Amino acid sequence: MTDNPFTIFPAIDLRAGQIVRLAQGDPERQTIYGDDPRTQAEIFKAAGAEWVHVINLSGAFNEDAAANLKALESILAVGLKVEFGGGIRDEETLRIPLEMGVERVFLGTAAIKTPELVDWAIATYGAECIAGDIGARDGMVMVQGWQESTPLTVQKVGQRLYGQGVRWCVLTDVKRDGVGTGVDVSSAVELQAQTGLQVVGSGGVSTLDDVRRVKDAGLAGVIIGRALYEGKLTLEEALKI
Repeated sequence: MTDNPFTIFPAIDLRAGQIVRLAQGDPERQTIYGDDPRTQAEIFKAAGAEWVHVINLSGAFNEDAAANLKALESILAVGLKVEFGGGIRDEETLRIPLEMGVERVFLGTAAIKTPELVDWAIATYGAECIAGDIGARDGMVMVQGWQESTPLTVQKVGQRLYGQGVRWCVLTDVKRDGVGTGVDVSSAVELQAQTGLQVVGSGGVSTLDDVRRVKDAGLAGVIIGRALYEGKLTLEEALKI
């Protein structure tokens, strides 16, 4: 581990310009939490957040993402550092958010299916701007908005990403995502220890204890979504940890 501080990333998942959360990544199990992403980002900023984690679900599901890019523009105007992923599968979809002012983009499906895009991205923008995004079900990596399984293990993908120069990675347990069953801390710790990646835990946060467990395990950060929208914990409380 480096001395990077533990970071809490409140999440804004966008679909057709609206703030939504999915249960276990299932596009049919969607809850809408609002249609004003800028105001939500302002709420997070007022609570003390420095970063916001924005996901373009429309892009991940190969739907029209124009409304989400407009929403991203409004979020960027708030002045938080933004990390962005979902549907980034070629040079053009990677270049657009970075030129808009996003600090870091995530490569998930593309990192598996077109690894040369990772090489190009790091050579063009630097390792600080490019992160891995691993969604896993039962230890195996999922792609295409977590709808398609692969024969690759989390460790194998993590080692390959690190070898390509990636230093940050989000690990989401798809089964836990959006259902509040707690983060799979042990898998994230194992990924970090075996690869050297800075791993951010994601999927299943519902209590302050979940946040505390991720921090105490030495992980780089945690992403919190549904728990904030449903009032199970507040961002102010989480940031105090």
